[in-house]
Amino acid sequence: MLEMKNVTKNFGDFAALSDLTMTVPKGTVYGLMGPNGAGKSTAIRHLTGVYRPDSGQVLMEGQPVYENPALKSRIGCIPDEIFFFPSASIEDMYRYYKGLYPHFDEDLYRRLFDVFQLPKKGQIRRFSKGMQKQAAFHLTLCTRPDVLILDEPVDGLDPVMRRQVWSLILSDVAQRETTVLISSHNLRELEDICDHVGIMDHGQMLLERSLADMQGATHKLQLVGDTPEGLEILHESSSGRLRTLIVRGNAEELSRRIAAANPVYFDILPLSLEEIFIYELGGVNYEVKNIVL
Repeated sequence: MLEMKNVTKNFGDFAALSDLTMTVPKGTVYGLMGPNGAGKSTAIRHLTGVYRPDSGQVLMEGQPVYENPALKSRIGCIPDEIFFFPSASIEDMYRYYKGLYPHFDEDLYRRLFDVFQLPKKGQIRRFSKGMQKQAAFHLTLCTRPDVLILDEPVDGLDPVMRRQVWSLILSDVAQRETTVLISSHNLRELEDICDHVGIMDHGQMLLERSLADMQGATHKLQLVGDTPEGLEILHESSSGRLRTLIVRGNAEELSRRIAAANPVYFDILPLSLEEIFIYELGGVNYEVKNIVL
Protein backbone atom coordinates (compact mmCIF):
# COMPACT_ATOMS: atom_id res chain seq x y z
CA MET A 1 0.00 0.00 0.00
CA LEU A 2 1.11 3.55 -0.83
CA GLU A 3 0.02 6.36 1.44
CA MET A 4 0.35 10.10 1.73
CA LYS A 5 -0.84 11.40 5.08
CA ASN A 6 -1.49 15.13 5.49
CA VAL A 7 1.42 16.03 3.21
CA THR A 8 2.26 19.69 2.72
CA LYS A 9 4.89 21.01 0.32
CA ASN A 10 5.70 24.67 -0.29
CA PHE A 11 8.01 26.23 -2.85
CA GLY A 12 8.56 29.70 -1.47
CA ASP A 13 5.12 31.29 -1.15
CA PHE A 14 3.49 28.70 -3.42
CA ALA A 15 1.69 25.78 -1.75
CA ALA A 16 2.11 22.86 -4.17
CA LEU A 17 0.51 20.37 -1.77
CA SER A 18 -1.75 21.31 1.10
CA ASP A 19 -2.60 18.62 3.68
CA LEU A 20 -2.82 15.99 0.92
CA THR A 21 -3.98 12.53 1.96
CA MET A 22 -4.06 9.66 -0.54
CA THR A 23 -4.30 5.87 -0.24
CA VAL A 24 -3.37 3.48 -3.06
CA PRO A 25 -4.40 -0.07 -2.08
CA LYS A 26 -2.01 -2.93 -2.84
CA GLY A 27 -2.58 -4.71 -6.16
CA THR A 28 -4.83 -2.01 -7.60
CA VAL A 29 -4.61 0.29 -10.61
CA TYR A 30 -5.13 3.81 -9.28
CA GLY A 31 -5.87 6.74 -11.57
CA LEU A 32 -4.71 10.14 -10.33
CA MET A 33 -6.57 12.98 -12.05
CA GLY A 34 -6.63 16.74 -11.79
CA PRO A 35 -6.31 19.92 -13.86
CA ASN A 36 -2.93 21.33 -14.82
CA GLY A 37 -1.22 22.68 -11.70
CA ALA A 38 -3.24 20.52 -9.31
CA GLY A 39 -0.07 19.05 -7.79
CA LYS A 40 -0.08 15.58 -9.38
CA SER A 41 3.58 15.62 -10.44
CA THR A 42 4.62 17.00 -7.06
CA ALA A 43 2.72 14.17 -5.38
CA ILE A 44 4.49 11.64 -7.63
CA ARG A 45 7.91 13.07 -6.71
CA HIS A 46 7.01 12.51 -3.06
CA LEU A 47 5.81 8.96 -3.68
CA THR A 48 9.08 8.12 -5.43
CA GLY A 49 11.17 9.69 -2.68
CA VAL A 50 12.53 12.57 -4.74
CA TYR A 51 10.97 15.26 -2.53
CA ARG A 52 10.92 15.39 1.25
CA PRO A 53 7.55 16.65 2.55
CA ASP A 54 7.55 19.84 4.62
CA SER A 55 5.09 18.04 6.89
CA GLY A 56 3.11 14.80 6.83
CA GLN A 57 4.15 11.27 5.87
CA VAL A 58 4.77 9.40 2.61
CA LEU A 59 4.70 5.66 3.27
CA MET A 60 5.00 2.36 1.44
CA GLU A 61 3.88 -0.62 3.52
CA GLY A 62 4.07 1.60 6.59
CA GLN A 63 7.69 2.71 6.02
CA PRO A 64 8.86 6.19 4.95
CA VAL A 65 9.89 6.33 1.29
CA TYR A 66 12.28 9.28 1.51
CA GLU A 67 15.95 8.23 1.88
CA ASN A 68 14.96 4.54 1.96
CA PRO A 69 17.01 2.78 -0.78
CA ALA A 70 15.52 -0.64 -0.02
CA LEU A 71 12.00 0.61 -0.69
CA LYS A 72 13.01 2.70 -3.69
CA SER A 73 14.53 -0.38 -5.35
CA ARG A 74 11.00 -1.83 -5.39
CA ILE A 75 9.45 1.23 -7.06
CA GLY A 76 9.47 1.65 -10.83
CA CYS A 77 8.67 5.08 -12.25
CA ILE A 78 8.24 6.48 -15.75
CA PRO A 79 7.97 10.28 -15.53
CA ASP A 80 6.37 12.53 -18.12
CA GLU A 81 9.84 13.78 -19.16
CA ILE A 82 12.06 10.72 -19.60
CA PHE A 83 15.80 10.93 -18.97
CA PHE A 84 18.51 8.70 -20.38
CA PHE A 85 22.26 9.28 -20.29
CA PRO A 86 23.14 11.40 -23.36
CA SER A 87 25.12 8.82 -25.36
CA ALA A 88 23.53 5.67 -23.91
CA SER A 89 22.08 2.81 -25.91
CA ILE A 90 19.39 0.58 -24.45
CA GLU A 91 22.13 -1.97 -23.69
CA ASP A 92 24.04 0.69 -21.72
CA MET A 93 20.89 1.55 -19.77
CA TYR A 94 20.23 -2.17 -19.22
CA ARG A 95 23.57 -2.51 -17.45
CA TYR A 96 22.81 0.60 -15.38
CA TYR A 97 19.33 -0.63 -14.37
CA LYS A 98 20.68 -4.11 -13.61
CA GLY A 99 23.16 -2.64 -11.14
CA LEU A 100 20.55 -0.40 -9.55
CA TYR A 101 17.62 -2.84 -9.16
CA PRO A 102 18.36 -6.15 -7.38
CA HIS A 103 15.35 -7.92 -8.92
CA PHE A 104 16.08 -6.95 -12.53
CA ASP A 105 14.79 -9.77 -14.77
CA GLU A 106 17.33 -10.44 -17.54
CA ASP A 107 15.18 -13.09 -19.18
CA LEU A 108 12.25 -10.64 -19.43
CA TYR A 109 14.61 -8.01 -20.80
CA ARG A 110 15.55 -10.32 -23.69
CA ARG A 111 11.96 -11.41 -24.34
CA LEU A 112 10.62 -7.85 -24.48
CA PHE A 113 12.67 -7.16 -27.61
CA ASP A 114 10.01 -9.22 -29.41
CA VAL A 115 7.44 -6.68 -28.20
CA PHE A 116 9.23 -3.34 -28.54
CA GLN A 117 11.74 -4.27 -31.30
CA LEU A 118 14.17 -1.50 -30.40
CA PRO A 119 17.73 -1.33 -31.76
CA LYS A 120 20.20 -2.49 -29.10
CA LYS A 121 23.13 -0.29 -30.10
CA GLY A 122 21.61 2.99 -31.30
CA GLN A 123 21.70 6.01 -29.00
CA ILE A 124 18.33 6.38 -27.27
CA ARG A 125 18.45 10.18 -27.62
CA ARG A 126 18.21 9.68 -31.39
CA PHE A 127 15.02 7.58 -31.04
CA SER A 128 11.64 9.13 -31.76
CA LYS A 129 9.56 10.23 -28.77
CA GLY A 130 7.46 7.08 -29.02
CA MET A 131 10.51 4.83 -29.20
CA GLN A 132 12.02 6.55 -26.15
CA LYS A 133 8.81 5.87 -24.25
CA GLN A 134 8.97 2.22 -25.34
CA ALA A 135 12.56 2.02 -24.09
CA ALA A 136 11.42 3.37 -20.72
CA PHE A 137 8.75 0.68 -20.45
CA HIS A 138 11.15 -2.01 -21.64
CA LEU A 139 13.65 -1.21 -18.90
CA THR A 140 11.23 -0.35 -16.09
CA LEU A 141 9.07 -3.45 -16.43
CA CYS A 142 12.22 -5.59 -16.15
CA THR A 143 12.94 -4.18 -12.69
CA ARG A 144 9.94 -6.24 -11.53
CA PRO A 145 8.64 -3.40 -9.33
CA ASP A 146 6.17 -3.96 -6.52
CA VAL A 147 4.94 -0.42 -7.19
CA LEU A 148 4.79 1.13 -10.67
CA ILE A 149 4.22 4.89 -10.92
CA LEU A 150 3.46 6.38 -14.33
CA ASP A 151 3.04 10.04 -15.35
CA GLU A 152 1.27 10.42 -18.72
CA PRO A 153 2.62 6.97 -19.60
CA VAL A 154 1.41 6.35 -23.14
CA ASP A 155 1.76 9.87 -24.52
CA GLY A 156 3.51 9.54 -27.89
CA LEU A 157 2.67 5.87 -28.46
CA ASP A 158 0.58 4.73 -31.41
CA PRO A 159 -2.77 2.97 -30.67
CA VAL A 160 -1.40 -0.56 -31.15
CA MET A 161 1.56 0.04 -28.84
CA ARG A 162 -0.70 1.71 -26.26
CA ARG A 163 -2.80 -1.43 -26.12
CA GLN A 164 0.32 -3.58 -25.90
CA VAL A 165 1.71 -1.56 -22.99
CA TRP A 166 -1.56 -1.68 -21.05
CA SER A 167 -1.72 -5.43 -21.64
CA LEU A 168 1.77 -5.88 -20.16
CA ILE A 169 0.95 -3.72 -17.14
CA LEU A 170 -2.39 -5.39 -16.37
CA SER A 171 -0.78 -8.82 -16.78
CA ASP A 172 1.79 -7.82 -14.16
CA VAL A 173 -1.00 -6.66 -11.84
CA ALA A 174 -2.85 -9.95 -12.25
CA GLN A 175 0.20 -12.21 -11.84
CA ARG A 176 2.27 -10.33 -9.26
CA GLU A 177 -0.27 -8.01 -7.58
CA THR A 178 1.76 -5.02 -8.67
CA THR A 179 0.40 -1.72 -7.38
CA VAL A 180 0.08 0.81 -10.22
CA LEU A 181 -0.51 4.55 -9.95
CA ILE A 182 -1.21 6.39 -13.21
CA SER A 183 -1.44 10.15 -13.63
CA SER A 184 -3.04 11.02 -16.94
CA HIS A 185 -5.36 13.47 -18.68
CA ASN A 186 -6.65 10.67 -20.90
CA LEU A 187 -9.67 9.88 -18.74
CA ARG A 188 -11.21 7.54 -21.31
CA GLU A 189 -8.20 5.25 -21.01
CA LEU A 190 -8.16 5.48 -17.22
CA GLU A 191 -11.80 4.47 -17.15
CA ASP A 192 -10.92 1.25 -18.98
CA ILE A 193 -8.10 0.13 -16.70
CA CYS A 194 -8.41 1.72 -13.24
CA ASP A 195 -10.29 0.33 -10.26
CA HIS A 196 -9.56 3.26 -7.91
CA VAL A 197 -9.55 6.97 -8.71
CA GLY A 198 -8.42 10.16 -6.96
CA ILE A 199 -9.21 13.69 -8.13
CA MET A 200 -6.80 16.44 -7.03
CA ASP A 201 -7.29 20.18 -7.17
CA HIS A 202 -5.10 22.98 -5.75
CA GLY A 203 -2.80 20.54 -3.97
CA GLN A 204 -5.58 18.73 -2.14
CA MET A 205 -7.53 15.50 -2.66
CA LEU A 206 -11.00 16.49 -3.80
CA LEU A 207 -12.43 12.99 -4.07
CA GLU A 208 -11.01 9.48 -3.69
CA ARG A 209 -12.83 6.16 -3.98
CA SER A 210 -13.22 3.03 -6.10
CA LEU A 211 -14.27 3.72 -9.69
CA ALA A 212 -17.42 1.61 -9.25
CA ASP A 213 -18.47 3.61 -6.19
CA MET A 214 -17.68 6.90 -7.90
CA GLN A 215 -19.73 6.09 -10.98
CA GLY A 216 -22.55 4.74 -8.81
CA ALA A 217 -22.74 7.91 -6.71
CA THR A 218 -23.29 10.52 -9.45
CA HIS A 219 -25.82 10.35 -12.30
CA LYS A 220 -27.25 12.32 -15.19
CA LEU A 221 -30.99 12.94 -14.83
CA GLN A 222 -33.08 13.93 -17.83
CA LEU A 223 -36.43 15.29 -16.74
CA VAL A 224 -39.65 16.86 -18.01
CA GLY A 225 -41.67 18.08 -15.06
CA ASP A 226 -41.06 19.38 -11.56
CA THR A 227 -37.74 18.73 -9.84
CA PRO A 228 -38.14 16.78 -6.58
CA GLU A 229 -36.98 18.66 -3.50
CA GLY A 230 -33.78 17.70 -1.70
CA LEU A 231 -31.70 16.58 -4.69
CA GLU A 232 -27.98 17.35 -4.52
CA ILE A 233 -27.57 19.01 -7.92
CA LEU A 234 -24.07 19.63 -9.27
CA HIS A 235 -25.14 21.13 -12.58
CA GLU A 236 -28.32 21.92 -14.48
CA SER A 237 -29.07 22.79 -18.11
CA SER A 238 -32.20 22.81 -20.27
CA SER A 239 -33.31 22.45 -23.86
CA GLY A 240 -36.92 23.40 -24.25
CA ARG A 241 -38.94 21.48 -21.64
CA LEU A 242 -36.22 18.87 -21.19
CA ARG A 243 -33.86 19.56 -18.32
CA THR A 244 -30.60 17.74 -17.70
CA LEU A 245 -29.36 17.59 -14.12
CA ILE A 246 -26.14 16.13 -12.72
CA VAL A 247 -27.08 14.79 -9.29
CA ARG A 248 -25.43 12.85 -6.51
CA GLY A 249 -27.15 9.77 -5.16
CA ASN A 250 -27.90 6.09 -5.65
CA ALA A 251 -29.73 5.39 -8.93
CA GLU A 252 -32.44 3.27 -7.29
CA GLU A 253 -33.16 5.84 -4.58
CA LEU A 254 -33.15 8.68 -7.12
CA SER A 255 -35.59 6.77 -9.31
CA ARG A 256 -38.03 6.30 -6.41
CA ARG A 257 -37.90 9.96 -5.39
CA ILE A 258 -38.35 11.26 -8.93
CA ALA A 259 -41.17 8.81 -9.75
CA ALA A 260 -43.00 9.98 -6.62
CA ALA A 261 -43.07 13.53 -8.08
CA ASN A 262 -44.99 12.23 -11.16
CA PRO A 263 -42.87 13.86 -13.88
CA VAL A 264 -44.01 13.76 -17.50
CA TYR A 265 -40.76 11.98 -18.37
CA PHE A 266 -37.49 11.08 -16.68
CA ASP A 267 -34.44 8.94 -17.31
CA ILE A 268 -31.34 8.28 -15.19
CA LEU A 269 -28.06 7.73 -17.05
CA PRO A 270 -24.54 6.84 -15.88
CA LEU A 271 -21.74 9.36 -16.16
CA SER A 272 -18.39 8.79 -17.81
CA LEU A 273 -15.24 9.38 -15.77
CA GLU A 274 -14.60 12.53 -17.79
CA GLU A 275 -18.03 13.91 -16.90
CA ILE A 276 -17.51 13.12 -13.21
CA PHE A 277 -14.15 14.89 -13.35
CA ILE A 278 -15.65 18.03 -14.92
CA TYR A 279 -18.63 18.30 -12.61
CA GLU A 280 -16.69 17.52 -9.44
CA LEU A 281 -14.35 20.38 -10.35
CA GLY A 282 -17.17 22.87 -10.49
CA GLY A 283 -19.41 22.00 -13.41
CA VAL A 284 -20.03 25.01 -15.59
CA ASN A 285 -17.04 26.85 -14.10
CA TYR A 286 -14.72 24.20 -15.56
CA GLU A 287 -16.36 23.93 -18.97
CA VAL A 288 -14.90 25.28 -22.22
CA LYS A 289 -15.78 28.95 -22.52
CA ASN A 290 -16.75 30.55 -25.82
CA ILE A 291 -14.51 33.53 -26.54
CA VAL A 292 -14.92 35.68 -29.64
CA LEU A 293 -11.49 36.13 -31.25
